[in-house]
Amino acid sequence: MIKIVQGCLLTLFLMLTVSASAQKTFKNPILPGFHPDPSLCRVGEDYYMVTSSFEWFPGLPIFHSKDLVNWEQIGHVLNRPSQLQMKDGLKASWGLWAPTIRYHNGLYYVICTATGCGGNFFVTAKNPEGPYSEPIFIKDAPGIDPSLFFDDDGKVWYCGSINGNDKIPPRSYPAEDRIYVQQLDLATGEFIGKRHIVSSGYAINSPYAEAPHIYKIKGKYYLLIAEGGTWENHAVSVFTSDQVTGPYIPFICNPVLTHRHLGNEIDITTVGHADLIQTQNDDWYAVMLGVRPIEGYNMLGRETFLTSVSFQGEQPIFNPGIGRVLMEDKFPNLPEFPVDLLPIRDDFDSDSLRYCWNFLRTPFEKWYELKNSNLLLNLRPQKATELTNPSLVARRVEDHHFKAAVSMAFKPSSVNEEAGMIIMQNDRFQYRMVMVGKGKTPRELRLIMVKDGSEIILNRVPYEGNEVILAIEGNGLKYSFLYGASEDDLKFIGENLDATVCSTNIAKGFIGPFVGMYASSNGKVSKKKASFDWFDYKKY
Repeated sequence: MIKIVQGCLLTLFLMLTVSASAQKTFKNPILPGFHPDPSLCRVGEDYYMVTSSFEWFPGLPIFHSKDLVNWEQIGHVLNRPSQLQMKDGLKASWGLWAPTIRYHNGLYYVICTATGCGGNFFVTAKNPEGPYSEPIFIKDAPGIDPSLFFDDDGKVWYCGSINGNDKIPPRSYPAEDRIYVQQLDLATGEFIGKRHIVSSGYAINSPYAEAPHIYKIKGKYYLLIAEGGTWENHAVSVFTSDQVTGPYIPFICNPVLTHRHLGNEIDITTVGHADLIQTQNDDWYAVMLGVRPIEGYNMLGRETFLTSVSFQGEQPIFNPGIGRVLMEDKFPNLPEFPVDLLPIRDDFDSDSLRYCWNFLRTPFEKWYELKNSNLLLNLRPQKATELTNPSLVARRVEDHHFKAAVSMAFKPSSVNEEAGMIIMQNDRFQYRMVMVGKGKTPRELRLIMVKDGSEIILNRVPYEGNEVILAIEGNGLKYSFLYGASEDDLKFIGENLDATVCSTNIAKGFIGPFVGMYASSNGKVSKKKASFDWFDYKKY
């Protein structure tokens, strides 16, 4: 009997040991593809996060999670033209920069910079998915990256970054950017009292002190900022104060998080622009942006990552014992709450577009229609090679290895009319695979590359039908383009072409590539429409 009991105890011990060693993990990034500048808040057991969207509309995607790992998009903060005036001429990578989301007294607040289209503003909503109010633009708010802090005494503080392009006050050394704090009247959008310059970053040779957030933790005010620029020298630094207006003292171990010392061959680079969150179990975590490079190329844009934080005394330690963001890490001490992934195929059978779809700049006219389980795009004079709002519906590329495909019906009648697929970084760097009009030549499919603004027809093939399947395959640093009358009979129109045309290294700017559907009459008036029956996106 004793041997049986001992055997049971041994079995139980082994089971517990195996269970403890099989720690549940999650994989970074938690938001793949172009999702930079993350900010989040917690309301009870629910978490809400927003990211930058730059010149893409609707603005500021908003996500919900219960476990900090699995996120579901629930809408956009700015989804009406009246909220976001991104007009023709707005430069690539301008638009919405660095939002912050906070919850206070029953309202959700999102504050952001509208670069080139209004300045610093905030909106509010009773529900996290919206609808959000019309923006209140903040008077005399220089710089970028605004954040709100609600203090215990009822005062509301604005915290922002005066970057190098704004000379008030002037820099005292070449790399100086300034973080400032000022009390804000939420009813009027006007500042109250004195402006306080509270930091210029930790190192005098580390420019771009930005992305400030203030927290009050155990009676201390914490100022969390990014510095070093949003690429390989990116970093997170922390300062503390006994008063919200400072003086703020830097931690001796700054930067508290960076991958700059790991070199450009590491799996995650450019880590920075962080926001802290405390769970309902009193654990701390941080979200931040980062890049997964391939052979040094940024092929997806800046993505959102997650890591744990532990306070040792007053000092926040990011990923204790490790000190860096990992591609796979321990799952938070929260019940796992999986969310439904988007189906691979969008049949366009809803009354509205899925949240994953986006337009370039603000659409001030309705040039698309969902009808009979098809997406119809009007051919308009606007082009994807212009700083305008073309007839273009696209989604983020989220994977290094992917396939996107579409079924299109189109009957062009002149050489200026084109419709098909596009994969792009901006107006000057893109690929288009389109059917073009008949004119004096037979109808044909064209593969077009735009590099540094120069448009080159890489291949053209005759095509007699009105219906075609088009597909783009991404494989690391290469794109391949295919076409055919059916999904089972696709031929290459371009194979293993240079995908770095759509990388941030080559195209510059702050965004990542988008893939989708496109139609244009190239400067002329047309009554034609292109019809898209379905669109697939899947990763390999």
